[in-house]
Amino acid sequence: MSTIGFDTSNYTTSTAWTDGKNDINVRQILYVKDGERGIRQSDGVFQHMKLMPVMYEKLSEQIDFKDVKAIGVSTRPRCVEGSYMPVFLAGEGYAKVVADTLSVPLYEFSHQDGHIMAGIYSSGSFELLENDFISVHLSGGTTEILKSRYNGFYFDNEIIGGSKDISAGQFIDRVGVKMGLHFPAGKALEQLALKTEKGEKLPIAVDGAYMNFSGVETKASRMAESGKCDKSALALGVLENVRDTLVKTINKAMTDTNTHRVLIVGGVASNGIIRNGLTKKLDGNVYFAKAEYSTDNAVGTAYLAHLAHKEA
Repeated sequence: MSTIGFDTSNYTTSTAWTDGKNDINVRQILYVKDGERGIRQSDGVFQHMKLMPVMYEKLSEQIDFKDVKAIGVSTRPRCVEGSYMPVFLAGEGYAKVVADTLSVPLYEFSHQDGHIMAGIYSSGSFELLENDFISVHLSGGTTEILKSRYNGFYFDNEIIGGSKDISAGQFIDRVGVKMGLHFPAGKALEQLALKTEKGEKLPIAVDGAYMNFSGVETKASRMAESGKCDKSALALGVLENVRDTLVKTINKAMTDTNTHRVLIVGGVASNGIIRNGLTKKLDGNVYFAKAEYSTDNAVGTAYLAHLAHKEA
């Protein structure tokens, strides 16, 4: 048995296939104009509508449809009432057509649950499906610390920490764009940071398991605009600030919940400087999605459909 997944997030068009042990991941990052810090939802929907047939054709060339028994799709950012973004309508509509064409059931999930499942699948930490654990969702628009449990279909997620203002990804991207880097700026900022061993010291704002990045983003952006600071030192300082902020808040969340299994997912989690620091400094058993499964993808959604259909 195999399943297909679809995900049309803010910045990536994705489709994927899995048989539960192997996967094929086809994805394309959406185009963002130089100097911009993102794209409008309407532009995102338009790009998804153009890209999805191309992505699906690439996937179709590599799979046997006779074995496909279910379709999974991300239809909303989070599995909570009122969670909505227009970009997910593009994937939802395409998934419905494919499911009807193949005469197979369609299972709907949240984008966040797809990230969590991709992390479990790619790290091989399937024991998390049987236990409470802390999941940390770090992406362009989200920085949340969650107490999570798989309920047999999706994840019950309780927010126990995270950013009170902008996300870690927004902090990184905004400063990166001010430094002249293309959006999303994470990879380029990391390459810049690796050119030095001493980063700029930037203030950390933490309250228990919660954090703030807007103040330090303003300070770092002003430094970038001034042109008087060393760009490599500032880049490293930004990533070290995110790393150290996350260490404090995640360790607090583990202590507060007495839960010491931690799964870290999302595009920001693919950053080597942040990932290596968290691995060394967190107190619990830490699992990371592999880098190619940290950024937006449809593998987690395909795998959730695989599990759901096995139980149906």
